[in-house]
Amino acid sequence: MEPTGQTKRTFTNAARRAQIVKAAVDVIAELGYAKASFAKITERAGLSSPRMISYHFTDKDDLIHQIVREVFVAGAEFIGARMAAEETMTGKLRAYLEANLQFLREHPQEMAALTEIGPHARDASGLPYTSQSAQEPSVRGLEGLLSAGQRSGEFRDFDARSMAVMIRGAIDAAAQRLRGEPGLDFDAYTRELVTAFTLAARSG
Repeated sequence: MEPTGQTKRTFTNAARRAQIVKAAVDVIAELGYAKASFAKITERAGLSSPRMISYHFTDKDDLIHQIVREVFVAGAEFIGARMAAEETMTGKLRAYLEANLQFLREHPQEMAALTEIGPHARDASGLPYTSQSAQEPSVRGLEGLLSAGQRSGEFRDFDARSMAVMIRGAIDAAAQRLRGEPGLDFDAYTRELVTAFTLAARSG
């Protein structure tokens, strides 16, 4: 069956939005948030006019929100799939740690863009995000995983929220060193991260 005109337009619009988002990520990562104008993004995307961005996104904030959504959704899907393949809570914790570090390493441009966006991001009410509020969904999810491991007897008795905050802090510390000097050996960091927190959590 041949696609209808509406379907073709939908595919074209989705592809154009993805093209714009990718260009915006690269520009923000390389030039910084303040210099990431629609003109620069237009040039990077190979578009004829900034009006083509305005057709798909209301303003820069709308485009920024789309970037953040796409990166977080991609990360959640990648990490979630790795965790779902594990049957034990210890396996899920290991998968969570390994997958987070792998996603960071494989998406340096996106991570750099998020770092630049961070101080300028606003929530639905227009208030600035804080590092705590941005981390909170991940912390709550981790807290649930750790609590489940305690109920199953795999993990020892500890304060699950405190442990979740520490784990997120260790992951975010790695993200901050993606582009820094001196660099970080992500293989070694992953091994030590997994060892440290699986030993810290395990029962007995």
